[in-house]
Amino acid sequence: MPLHLIKLAVGCESIADFKSYLSERMRAAKARGAPQHHIHITRMVPKRDVELLDGGSLYWVIKGEIALREKILAIEPFRDSDGINRCRLVMQPKPVTVAPRPLRPFQGWRYLTDKDAPPDLGKAAASIEAMPEPMRRELRELGLL
Repeated sequence: MPLHLIKLAVGCESIADFKSYLSERMRAAKARGAPQHHIHITRMVPKRDVELLDGGSLYWVIKGEIALREKILAIEPFRDSDGINRCRLVMQPKPVTVAPRPLRPFQGWRYLTDKDAPPDLGKAAASIEAMPEPMRRELRELGLL
């Protein structure tokens, strides 16, 4: 059973904002001739990397809600130019919208078990993503989404 990570998407206001940011990063990577992977650098290296690489995803929290996920492809520890140990989380740049779930802010990342992970939205994702963010949140709060 895979294990997942959960992390705040700091600075993102919506799912559309995240996807726009990701598209721009992939465009820049393509222009540089770099691989088309989404790389997020974190300070700590996950200790449970074998479980994460067994089909795990990084779930992104946007504006207080778990909103989408990206499949983790690799975990690469490295030392930066200042001599500080860091970790690259390499993900497939194909975000999958998940059923929104509120979550309070936290620092860093947390593990998320497969049984606790929100389900993918599938075909409904496109219509939900097209909604204005305030409307989507209000519908979720009313239990209609």
